[in-house]
Amino acid sequence: MAGNSPDRGRTVSTVLGRRLGGELLRMREARSLRQSHAAEALTASVAKVAKIERGLVPIRDPDVRALCHLYGEADEAMLGRLLALAKADRERRKASGWWNQYPGLHAMVEYVALEDIATGLRTWQLAIVPGLLQTPDYARALAVGNGSWEDPDEIEPFVEARMARQARLTGDRPLELWALVQESALRQLVGGRQVMREQLGHLLDMARRPNVKLQVMPYLAGAHPGMTSAFTIVSFAEPGALDVVHMDTTSTTLWLESDTDAERHDRLFDRMTRVALAQRNSLALIDGIFKEL
Repeated sequence: MAGNSPDRGRTVSTVLGRRLGGELLRMREARSLRQSHAAEALTASVAKVAKIERGLVPIRDPDVRALCHLYGEADEAMLGRLLALAKADRERRKASGWWNQYPGLHAMVEYVALEDIATGLRTWQLAIVPGLLQTPDYARALAVGNGSWEDPDEIEPFVEARMARQARLTGDRPLELWALVQESALRQLVGGRQVMREQLGHLLDMARRPNVKLQVMPYLAGAHPGMTSAFTIVSFAEPGALDVVHMDTTSTTLWLESDTDAERHDRLFDRMTRVALAQRNSLALIDGIFKEL
């Protein structure tokens, strides 16, 4: 029966699948080859090649190697990155993660699933403390203040899910987090003075972890490249290796998956960290605001 098929649910487009498929498509077109050539190399159908390039199906390591050989890709570093991405995509597709317990996550499910297998995150936030660094009371105050929940009973499970995400910052393979936060996010009294005081104290504690780097973009920085939008760069190998960029707005969740977009945001984040306060000075600023409260 179809319901018992182990492949059920795998024919679906994923962020990682599209990122990998897009790279393979770019390589094929650079060699002026057709999908039929790729199909012959894989002993597969043209339809399967089309699904691979659209990110609809997982791809095995031997197939990645065969396509790279066909396309003349001799760079071992690039091959390693593609294999790592293929593995991450396969793990993502078969995962039945903890996040499935929380239907209130809605559009964040794909992001949380990728966060769970990522090696690093670089995030720039204009108005709020990054989710991985929020306290329960701060997250709850944000949810209440948002005012868009159809069912208020969903708020508490949402807060619980946000706290569960923070387990990625500890354990055997902790996520490398580099958070860049606008000073205004630290001064906005989300939930009131006591909630913000606890939140700022939590930031100071988290920044002492070896896998967490925290910088503040101060008001005195003036105009800077990140003033128009917040974003998060998700890495699955070393930073810059086939990254994807996540942007969350009031109406939609946007994934930027091309090399061009990833490289642009890599450069943008790098420029912004050089404009922002160094971590030591950032923590001094946070401590100063903490004491003001």
